[in-house]
Amino acid sequence: MIKRIIAVLLTVGMLLGFAGCGKAEGTGKIEITMYLWDKSMTMELTPWLRQQFPDIDFTFVVGYNSMEFYTDLDARGTLPDIITCRRFSLNDAAHLSDKLMDLSETDVVGSFYDSYIENNREPGGAIRWLPMCAVVDGYIANVDLFEEYGIALPTNYEEFADACRKFDGLGLRCYVNDYREDYSCMEALQGCAIPELMTLDGTMWRAEYENEAIDGQTGLDSKVWPKVFDKFEQYMKDTMIKPEDTVMSFGDMKAAFIEGRAAIMRGTASDCTVLRKETGMNVVMLPYFGESSEDNWLLTYPHCQVAVNKAVEQDSRKAEAVLRVLEAMFSSEGHIRVATDRAVLSYSKNLNIEINDVFSQVKDCIDRNHLYMRLASTDMFAVSKNVVTKMITGEYGAREAYEDFNAQLTAARNSEAPEIVTTQNTPYDYAFGEHGSPAASAVLNTIRRQYGSDIAVGYSSVIASSVFKGDYSAQQLNRLMANRLILRSGELTGAELKQYMQWLVNTKTDGSKPIRHSNLIPVASGMEYTLTDNGDGSYTLGEITVNGSPIDDNKIYSVMSMGDDDYIEAPYYCNCPMPEELNEKMAVMEDNIYSLFVSALEGGKQLEPPSEYVTVLH
Repeated sequence: MIKRIIAVLLTVGMLLGFAGCGKAEGTGKIEITMYLWDKSMTMELTPWLRQQFPDIDFTFVVGYNSMEFYTDLDARGTLPDIITCRRFSLNDAAHLSDKLMDLSETDVVGSFYDSYIENNREPGGAIRWLPMCAVVDGYIANVDLFEEYGIALPTNYEEFADACRKFDGLGLRCYVNDYREDYSCMEALQGCAIPELMTLDGTMWRAEYENEAIDGQTGLDSKVWPKVFDKFEQYMKDTMIKPEDTVMSFGDMKAAFIEGRAAIMRGTASDCTVLRKETGMNVVMLPYFGESSEDNWLLTYPHCQVAVNKAVEQDSRKAEAVLRVLEAMFSSEGHIRVATDRAVLSYSKNLNIEINDVFSQVKDCIDRNHLYMRLASTDMFAVSKNVVTKMITGEYGAREAYEDFNAQLTAARNSEAPEIVTTQNTPYDYAFGEHGSPAASAVLNTIRRQYGSDIAVGYSSVIASSVFKGDYSAQQLNRLMANRLILRSGELTGAELKQYMQWLVNTKTDGSKPIRHSNLIPVASGMEYTLTDNGDGSYTLGEITVNGSPIDDNKIYSVMSMGDDDYIEAPYYCNCPMPEELNEKMAVMEDNIYSLFVSALEGGKQLEPPSEYVTVLH
């Protein structure tokens, strides 16, 4: 991969005598930090990358699926070596352009179909973001329900609308969508009119919108988008949409589908495979329908977009290593490791990925490369939700919806700075050191101070970045911690607390490991502990002390914990369910951990300093 760029980097390195290469100059491992848009990337990809590259010391951080998150990191003067993000558009990422490597000359870019990679090309020709495999989002059909009522699976829009009428006559719904979600509103609006959006006028408008200036306000065009809203208005009528659909959640939608009250639901191909496994239902994906079967399309979006920090170019050995990692990620095996259920497609021409059989009804779309990549700027999510909701409730017709959508898209951006909650005076590093992560320790110590418990434990990914010196808004404080953390609280004896820590540290009898890598070692506050690194990716709990003295097995301690239960317990992640007797004692609390953290720092309060909560023995 990227032979020309590597040659240039090596030449520059020789001219500079490899000055400033740091660790790359010696015999130690090359350090690479990679931010993950979601914990799903830790299922198979991160262990596989560690196995593929024993010469690289990876730090994998589960961050946030938002360009605003990386904007904050950039404002603090730091970006990870490798960035991933799903909620992405080129204009959202424009402000980071000069901080990211130009990958346009790489071999991996040459492997993409032009129509997909061109969505990421800047006006000057640079390509800084690469789309990882295609998630398919659209219709999931209950084949048996269609057969039960003698209704044929639709192959074009007229047949789809006819099926909706027939199921309605039976007192059932043909199609349900979780319109409560912004992405569902956005995808329904675009999905029903993909042929229009893929015309020359549509693709030209999209290029203009994607490449607008950072503060640009490109509105909807007057040729394509009025047709989109006309189509969606008809689509709502044909699918018998109801005002109450605006509050339908994914759970509501899925229940209606599983219980046979609806024949088709919105969902991804991954949802389709899960339904097969969980319920045994005979389900397949269907396309967004055009007037004929030859004009059907699959709505897709990248599993994530990937970029590289331009700063890695300062170290030629590290830059070469990062590019090797990219090459692996975008290989056939890399795609499979990203999409563990195999229910994805590829935007690349040369990859050999076995097509999952949930796609049996849409093979013609795949063969014709009819994969529409959704337009997903931050504005598109919010405005689609607002306008589609008003169309569903009858407040707007197609014309009013078009005009309001355009007005919101071109409205002046809110430049008002968020309210500052606190100004942190002392920075703390994320990196796991000799006695744990200073940043994670400072956060947990602060939350324990606010909650008032004797002991606190943090498990799974507790934090998403270092603690920086400077101002913090409430949102920035929330994003300092990892996503989807829950709070548990209870009273445990010292002996039970040992059992709790053993659950979070020790490898189970079936080989399941609660600790995938060092930055998932539990954080503790109010106690200290040792653990042994067994050298094979597993750890064993050692001694637990409180203020330097062995923990009293019989004493009762008030304990709070914060973490992501799903990550620890789910079979497809760590597969380490909490022992039932501890689950009964450590109850999930209604308190919101993020609000608790913000309230702990309101009025300019400082984070508690970190403590040396763990000692790793080898």
